[in-house]
Parts: sequence; C-alpha cells; structure tokens
Amino acid sequence: MPQPLATKPVSLKDLWESRPAVPTAATFDAAIFESLPPPAQRYLSWAIAPDTPLASAVRLQMHGTIKLGNQWHRFSGEEVIRWQRGMVWRATTWMQGLPILGADRLVDGGGEMRWKLLGLLPIVQASGEDVARSEAGRAQGEAVWLPSVLCQPEITWTALNDVQVQADFTAFGEPAHLTLTLDDRGAIQQVALPRWGNPEGGDYHYGTFGVVAEASGTFEGYTIPTRIRAGWFFGSDRFEREGEFFRCTIDRARYR
Repeated sequence: MPQPLATKPVSLKDLWESRPAVPTAATFDAAIFESLPPPAQRYLSWAIAPDTPLASAVRLQMHGTIKLGNQWHRFSGEEVIRWQRGMVWRATTWMQGLPILGADRLVDGGGEMRWKLLGLLPIVQASGEDVARSEAGRAQGEAVWLPSVLCQPEITWTALNDVQVQADFTAFGEPAHLTLTLDDRGAIQQVALPRWGNPEGGDYHYGTFGVVAEASGTFEGYTIPTRIRAGWFFGSDRFEREGEFFRCTIDRARYR
C-alpha cells in the first residue's frame, strides 16, 4: 500500500544525493547477457557502452511542451529518478504569460502532484494511491533513461518478434510490462506499457501509454531517447487526436 509523503516532500536534490538501496560497483559487459533474446542484447549494447558503471540514478534537464486542456504550453524542467526509491519531476510552464511552478513526485511509495500559479496559488493538488500507481507507471517507462536498471537479473526479457522485445519486472510496487520497438541497431523507436491512470477523467484503470522516440543522444556512456512524444491510447488513432500530451527534449543527463 502506498504511503503518504512526509509533510515536507523529498526534494529533487535530496533524492539525487540519497544512497542507492543496493550499492554496486559493477560495470557493463555485454557478454553477461548473451543468453538474452537477440533484440534485448541489441538494445542493451546500443544503450550502454562497454565498461560503463551501472548507475542507480539519473538526473535529467529538459525542455518541451505540455498539453493542458486543448492548448500546448512550453515548459522547462528537471527530473531525478532514483531506482526503486522514486522520482521527482520539477518544472515551470507558462499560461497567458504567467508561470506555473510545481512538481510530480513518487517517493518511498507516496505519490503527489502540486502545481501553483506564480508559485503561490494552487492549480493542481492531488495525492493518494491512484496517483502513486500512475506515477509508478511513469517511472517504469522512464527506465529507458536509466538503462542500467534493465540489466538487473530480475528483468525477464521476451522477444515478441525481430524488432520488439518485452521487459517484465516489478518496480515501485507495481508490475511492469515494457514493450520496446527497436531498429536494426537496437535503438529505441517506441516504448509502450500498461499504465494506471484516468486519461478520460473517470475512474482509474489500466490504459496503454506510449512514447515515440524521435532522436537519441549519449551521456556518460548511456545512449537514451532525447526527443520524445508521449501520451495515452498508444497504438490507436486516439493517440494523435487526443492522447498525446507531452513532448520533450533532453538537454543533459547525469548518472550516479
């Protein structure tokens, strides 16, 4: 059961500086994964350079646009993912020239969204089990920004065909079924997964969430999607019409 966040939420900086749950000094060696299905081997070899230390956290700087209602608004943001502990995404967007500041959090099982106009007037405040489960799905999908966690022995890989592979695992208290669509090199083209949410505004339920990767870049030995489009109803016409709500470019990634 997700736990409520503390009165003072864990900050992005605090999460970044916290110690990993299981410290490791391992580095990436593709030979260890020779028993995996070929698409999984191609992906990991594309995503992680030989001898790269296997990180448990990533810190991302990004910019892009986010859809609020029927309007797209620019944003700039920063995110930390600390695997199995949580994530914090802090951003600023603008509506009619006025800044909206806030954060989405999933830390130690508690999830929340807090957004304020001018940093003072509440616009969105939500928390509870449904929010935590939805944020868990988001963090699971964002494992492709922290590819080292997909090297863990508890990941089960299944080749669906020559260009698609599914990673099954549990993270942040929720089962994950991540389907990666790859090119011939192993580069990510798309990511899809069942995610808990309420994109139609009613009761929460599992829906298909997905990402289109339009560019990639390499940071500290990790190659990750750096320009993406994301949203609900992935794989259907509704994704383009109404499901897509997030477009971003990764400007920098740091690992530890």
